[in-house]
Amino acid sequence: MRIGDFVSVSLACGAVLICGCGLSYDAERGAEKMDSPTVHPEIWPAIDSPVPIDPEIEARIDDLLARMSVEDKVGQVVQGEIRHLEPKDVRKYRLGSVLNGGGVQPFGKKWASVDDWLELADAFWEASMDTSDGGLAIPIIWGTDAVHGHTNVFGATVFPQNIGLGAARNPELIHEIGRITALEIAVSGLDWDFSPTVAVVRDDRWGRAYESWSEDPEVARSYAGEMVRGLQGKAASGDFLAVDRVVACSKHFLGDGGTLNGVDRADNLSTEAELRDIHGAGYFSALETGVQTVMASFSSWQGLKMHGNRGLLTDVLKGRMGFDGFVVGDWNGHADVEGCSNSSCPAAFNAGVDMFMAPEDWKALRANTIDQVKSGEISMERLDDAVRRILRVKMRTGLFDKGKPSSRPMAGKTEYLGSAEHRAVARQAVRESLVLLKNNGGLLPLERSQTVLVAGDGAHNIGKQSGGWTLTWQGTDTTNEDFPGASSVWDGIKRVVEDAGGTAILSEDGSFRSKPDVAVVVFGEEPYAEFQGDRETLDYGFSRPDDLKLLKKLNNAGVPVVSIFLSGRPMWVNPELNASDAFVAAWLPGSEGDGVAEVIFNFADGAIHHDFKGTLAHSWPKTAVQESLNIGDEGYDPLFAYGFGLTHADDRDLDDLPEDPGGAIPDAGRTVYFRGGPVVPWQLFVGDSHFWAVKTVGGNASTWDRDNLVVTAVDRELQEDARAARWAGYDLAHVYLEAAQAVDLTPEASECKVLAFEVMVEEPPSAPVYAAMRCGEDCEGRIDITEALVQSTVGEWRTMKLRLRHFADGGADLSHVTTPFLLATEGSLALRFADVRLEPAVESGVPCD
Repeated sequence: MRIGDFVSVSLACGAVLICGCGLSYDAERGAEKMDSPTVHPEIWPAIDSPVPIDPEIEARIDDLLARMSVEDKVGQVVQGEIRHLEPKDVRKYRLGSVLNGGGVQPFGKKWASVDDWLELADAFWEASMDTSDGGLAIPIIWGTDAVHGHTNVFGATVFPQNIGLGAARNPELIHEIGRITALEIAVSGLDWDFSPTVAVVRDDRWGRAYESWSEDPEVARSYAGEMVRGLQGKAASGDFLAVDRVVACSKHFLGDGGTLNGVDRADNLSTEAELRDIHGAGYFSALETGVQTVMASFSSWQGLKMHGNRGLLTDVLKGRMGFDGFVVGDWNGHADVEGCSNSSCPAAFNAGVDMFMAPEDWKALRANTIDQVKSGEISMERLDDAVRRILRVKMRTGLFDKGKPSSRPMAGKTEYLGSAEHRAVARQAVRESLVLLKNNGGLLPLERSQTVLVAGDGAHNIGKQSGGWTLTWQGTDTTNEDFPGASSVWDGIKRVVEDAGGTAILSEDGSFRSKPDVAVVVFGEEPYAEFQGDRETLDYGFSRPDDLKLLKKLNNAGVPVVSIFLSGRPMWVNPELNASDAFVAAWLPGSEGDGVAEVIFNFADGAIHHDFKGTLAHSWPKTAVQESLNIGDEGYDPLFAYGFGLTHADDRDLDDLPEDPGGAIPDAGRTVYFRGGPVVPWQLFVGDSHFWAVKTVGGNASTWDRDNLVVTAVDRELQEDARAARWAGYDLAHVYLEAAQAVDLTPEASECKVLAFEVMVEEPPSAPVYAAMRCGEDCEGRIDITEALVQSTVGEWRTMKLRLRHFADGGADLSHVTTPFLLATEGSLALRFADVRLEPAVESGVPCD
């Protein structure tokens, strides 16, 4: 190992300017400190809530507040996550709420039964109502992310993601989806749904684009109220927050869909009028319908984090717009406010966040908040206001009177969970969400009696067709067995074809013995959620070149091709469109994949079964660099405009499209390899001498037949933004990033750049450890990093930087890099890593020579 091959920094990672500890998420997201933007409440609409103030409820709240200690009150404004607390903690610390994060189920069981959910809900409720220690009986409220159905629960109905529902343009359907979702939540004994997301996406590179119904605020406005009404019931009626309804939560207030460059949690630079007219639209109808909770956004507006924006949270939302429910923070979102941390943030509370979402650090946050109230940093008036709002919602929803969760009328009625009636509505939603972009020669609808080849890695993959927020946070780490009663696209095609006497053949790679009459190829994006889905470009093919190869293979064989494209956003797919005779944007249809077959095939007698109804609610890009493309924009020039969508009857062939991406594509994945997760097109693998590659879907994997190396997703600065790797030391094992296409890093090497990554040693190595770059089989350059790891302080994050030219010295061909990052050892070792990227050597403090 050469001196200068690495620089391991000994200063704490909080001193970013001194130690260069890696990418600062605030800097990446444009949330630089600047003067707070001025808010003008008078330009916002005054809204009369349909849920009147009830004098009896207010009197009950007055009585409770008079008997509550500071500790009781602060407990109500803190929400912890069920992995990080137990019912006894709720009893001792008088917490007001718990949540299960995405992919979190009771007792750590992915297939947790309804009885499991009810058992844990009862335990938390009983703890909150226990007065044996002299405390007051105030029921807990449990929140969950049921954003496209009750999708954390095994066997629940999984509806299409919002992007597909927006294409359906059917507010009545949205109401029905809300009603069904509420009923399935009530079956499991929970009270509160962190839904609907009412974001209006303006840049489809955003990793949450699929959570947005449309780029058009009018769609958000027409849908938000209906979803709230479906979840909560009609305000001022006997249906409101009835036994089969739950509390709704409009999110994320405000402007999360308009961040700069589509970067999640970044800065929205809109004017106040744009913020109101574009990003406020969904909130207006939600408030007009009586939504009871609102979630603050991770994002900023003009440099000020929304969790700390008093002007918008208090003066506009609660003041001008008359919201009398409560504002809940997002997952540690308060920590991003200047001067705050996960465990302390009076600024967010004073700004208007009524309930902290503090998944892991709830205990320290509670203690610090108590001290801040007692010191006067948080006034008793502000605390009482927050607690009053929380108690008001709990009383409106009847939590004080319903009894424990398992005793409620809908609890445990599993016949409603994923019922045939509910799945029929989901199937309708699938049919209405499909958008036909191309149908040359009138290929669709297909005859059922044909021989149909079904290909592509999305054909028989219910997890892939469902996307993020489905049993797991990222929507990964699932198999078809995780979705009982569901159907893949292949399942639907097989059923309709074989019922009509035709032949359906599943061949993921498109191979066949006898030439089929037609091929249906199902392909698209892998599941993702939040910032892990952010992209630098909308070019689909550069990250998934094998899909185009499959289409062209079928073209060359003379087989007509119908493409079913699964994606969470419109993407530049000109080459794939050219290689398809028909092309359907299916978005992320959820658990009822057979809805696709019901549209692309006709009846056995040749009559139309279901026609295409979906039209684009998000404009489709003409080039790969049209990242911000919205109806009404100056110079608006899409490939397929907002509102486009063919039907079976449309006689309109699509000419071949230019396959030049239309401009310089950013260095997506060229110099940043891992940021919050693998950056497209890179994928993370583990392997050892028994099996070279096991893809780490969702950030969790182990070597093939034993736990020689186990990799898990862990938190560093954001949720699951780092990976923990533990080597057992049975034999050589490695974790690495790889892509299907190589990159040329010789320009970066000539510029003296270094490979940099954050690393924290948890258990020092017992044998030599090396970092490597690979350039295909039998092509590799290694650098020994053992000494750097041994010298590291256990439990402390540090930055390691390795010169590119030294990988070349070790044998790597930098003109053809397929693996830019690999860590390997034969011994035992435990470490965490994050933020793998290239950096200029001078800025990194590493001399070039």
